[in-house]
Amino acid sequence: MSDYLDPSGKHLLFTGARTANTFAETPVSDAELTDIWELAKWAPTSANSQPLRVLYVHPGEGRDRLVKHMNEGNRAKTAAAPAVAVLAMDTEFHEHIPTVLPFRPELKDAFAANETMRTNTATFNATLQAGYFILAVRAHGLAAGPMSGFDADGLNAEFFPDGRFRALLVVNIGHPGENPWFARLPRLSPDDVLQWA
Repeated sequence: MSDYLDPSGKHLLFTGARTANTFAETPVSDAELTDIWELAKWAPTSANSQPLRVLYVHPGEGRDRLVKHMNEGNRAKTAAAPAVAVLAMDTEFHEHIPTVLPFRPELKDAFAANETMRTNTATFNATLQAGYFILAVRAHGLAAGPMSGFDADGLNAEFFPDGRFRALLVVNIGHPGENPWFARLPRLSPDDVLQWA
């Protein structure tokens, strides 16, 4: 691979990336939200399993239903965000294996027979895709405010009552508002993280 991100691209996706806590009133269109997924979907998952599912919640009745399940500190910003995504894992992602992995359709039956393997694969890969999704938000020039602070059981009962999908993350999306960032917190040094063998 000879392509690489220039410094501005690295800044957009990584070194300048922050969690937004306030958003401007500038709307985010359904087309923009669809484009975010159209970019995020290309990043790899094991066995091309693609277990992430995205629920976009519009302002109004749907947003009111969501906000009541957010932790107190996340309610106001979730209510005010131009767009909100609930990222969930599909516990029956294996139903799509013949489509997404056509040269190994028998994996559908292997996952169906092993709930532990299926759950572990769904959890890991949907979480991986959630990271890709956040990068795709940033790649579209928007800010992301990902949050795990919500009542997952309540949210799942509200929006996914059949139990197939399980919420992992809620992401506020929009253009940064007034004072959107908290102070940049330290990162661990290479000496604290890297090992060599």
